[in-house]
Amino acid sequence: MLRLLRAASLGLICLLSLVSPSSAADYPNRPVRWLIGFAAGGPVDIVARIMSQWLSDHFGQQFVVENRTGSGGNIAAAAAINSPADGYTLLFVAPNNAISTSLYKKLPFDFLRDTTPVASIMQLTNMLVVSNAMPVKTVQEFIDYCKANPGKVSYASSGNGTSVHMSAELFKAMTKCEMQHVPYRGSAIAFPDIISNKVQLIFDNLPSALEQARGGNVRALGVTSPKRWPSVPDIPAIAETVPGFESVGFYGISAPKGTPPEIVEILNKAVGEALKDPKLVARLAEVGGIPRPMAPAEFGKLVADETEKWRKVVEFAGVSVD
Repeated sequence: MLRLLRAASLGLICLLSLVSPSSAADYPNRPVRWLIGFAAGGPVDIVARIMSQWLSDHFGQQFVVENRTGSGGNIAAAAAINSPADGYTLLFVAPNNAISTSLYKKLPFDFLRDTTPVASIMQLTNMLVVSNAMPVKTVQEFIDYCKANPGKVSYASSGNGTSVHMSAELFKAMTKCEMQHVPYRGSAIAFPDIISNKVQLIFDNLPSALEQARGGNVRALGVTSPKRWPSVPDIPAIAETVPGFESVGFYGISAPKGTPPEIVEILNKAVGEALKDPKLVARLAEVGGIPRPMAPAEFGKLVADETEKWRKVVEFAGVSVD
């Protein structure tokens, strides 16, 4: 009997070893859902749609972007984490996923534990823009104004726990400026209030902030990268005035924990090929992005490192969302 059980177990292992590669070999054989935690038309959505179109053409199967807004991207994260780990539900990963781990005290998931890193796509800086009604033209003048008017300046964000939110909190902590937070369900929704000076500023992702600044609707003061950003070299880095200030966003893909490594490798390889495509790279450059391909393990380490970095900022700033 024992021999029979051992033989049956061996047979099952052999069968599984055959099934797994076979199932990965024809991946994807149906549409893939890609969950995005923010509203359509925003920078995250734009990048996701650029990449999803490339992947759709590459695989001959649709990569369908689904916008699941709310709770700083946590609604989308929860939906992805609770989906089958079969490679047919992916999550667009951004700084909010690293920030939320410490900012939200009652999350129903542990992002690092419950997801599988798939691929890094690109880096993107944020930009500080202010209402044209604000009597400031430099970062230093802005700091001086805030300190002369404590509590009278409000900043918008694209939601609690986003890089837009935490860039402002990091700025507050490092400059001792007093500002009030006004969260929106996306930066596009916030700009009418910034333009009308109901809210005075936003540390928005570069694409939408730059569009508004070039249109004359707001005034650009600085970028959140440690040095000037290649696509906007005329805009100073905030770090030139506030040494050590840095908030650079990362964009990538994760999947539910347990997603087969063969499928992860197929997706990672495809994203790597996409980031060598001159046309796709040019489109990312149009939104201010710098390609940053990584192996799954390397991307996982990046997310873990960013999670720890923002934990320190959240604790230092004393902010939380419940």
